[in-house]
Amino acid sequence: MQHRRPPRRSRLLSRAVGTAGALAVVLGAGIAPASAATKAPGAPATGFSPDEDVPWAPTKDEAPLQHKSVHPATTHGRTEADSVQLNLPAPTGRYPVGTVSLHLVDTSRTDPYVSGNTPRELMVSVWYPAAATSGHAQAPWMPPVSGASFLASRGLSPEQVSLPETAGHVLAPVDTKLGKLPVLLYSTGLHSDRAMGTALVEDLASRGYIVITVDHTHDANEVEFPGGRLETDAMPSNAHSSHTVAVRAADIHFVINQLARIAKGGDPDVDHTKLPAGLAGAVDMSRIGMFGWSLGGAAVPPSMQLDSRIAAGADLDGQFFGPATRENLNRPVMLFSSGTHNRNDDSSWRTFWSHLTGYRLDIQLKGSAHLSFSDNETMVPQEAGLLGLSQSDLQQQFGTIDPNRAINVQRVYLAAFFDQQLRDKHSTLLDGPNKRYPEINFVR
Repeated sequence: MQHRRPPRRSRLLSRAVGTAGALAVVLGAGIAPASAATKAPGAPATGFSPDEDVPWAPTKDEAPLQHKSVHPATTHGRTEADSVQLNLPAPTGRYPVGTVSLHLVDTSRTDPYVSGNTPRELMVSVWYPAAATSGHAQAPWMPPVSGASFLASRGLSPEQVSLPETAGHVLAPVDTKLGKLPVLLYSTGLHSDRAMGTALVEDLASRGYIVITVDHTHDANEVEFPGGRLETDAMPSNAHSSHTVAVRAADIHFVINQLARIAKGGDPDVDHTKLPAGLAGAVDMSRIGMFGWSLGGAAVPPSMQLDSRIAAGADLDGQFFGPATRENLNRPVMLFSSGTHNRNDDSSWRTFWSHLTGYRLDIQLKGSAHLSFSDNETMVPQEAGLLGLSQSDLQQQFGTIDPNRAINVQRVYLAAFFDQQLRDKHSTLLDGPNKRYPEINFVR
């Protein structure tokens, strides 16, 4: 089913929480399909438009904000005293974190979102437990050019808001004493950037995982390549989500192939970027998982169907699209939903659930909203004054759960799931309700 782009008002309001929140705003606004036309073969997707006849459409957690303060004009003329330094919660694992960004080119595919025979080009970041961090600078949350573009989409400037530094230290050596490490891949929300999962990603790295975050070029709002070249969203307006998740699945498959090259001592970076010392020997190709938020979560099933090396997957509040969820899958999957979303009101989740023949888990984070599964959860409240967002506005978009608590609970349950599936460490947290985490509801 093909749908129209959201109206200008909804697009404008979404800037307050970043364009990855546009899906939430549109669904909350109850946008109806423009037509029921048959999907054109090979048409790409916006992700605003589910290919299901009756999309999940929450009416509370994701209602559109009723204010006008997110327009760039509202921040014009603010002084330096109004500037805000954003921060992310520190990782909770025992290991310091290292990171490196890689420029990858898939010459076997052309980019589906631009004309010509341009090969598919990606930027990824690798996060891992580091042996030592002295002398290695902390990586910025986003590089400067893409960071400025990101802020501009919110009507802000680098003079008003300083984006966070991450806990990742650039090119710090890998902690080789840990031996081979399980690998996780992260796919972010529609038109979002790979940085938007940093609070979860760097925490998993601090617990002993190698985590690779993927920017899906021309789907993401901005991707900065070496030399400051910026590639922006190039999706057509009449696109289909089922195709977008298929493109993302192909991206993930390609990245796993490049990971295999690293494990064999190669360097897949087309600019020959130096790899962290010890990385090749740390990659365990036999223990690979994937998780994603929103449309990134929707990309988990097609990625697992395409690549059997993905041994376990977790979806963070993403509605599903396309045929992959109607095929049996005998590998562990965790569905992790926001406060008003689960398989009881999402037919795509019910369908997928019925085709899971291995370990499966459906949990819900009470008091949260769709955007709670991104770095927006902790960042937007810090800049709420500049954006003109009231506490009521924040609760409309992020629910009532405390931001730091929301991030902490997500970290704990993601780690418990992947520890159990990739490290054979059974966690009682996954068996049922736990008094330490009353926010978690087990959907039966």
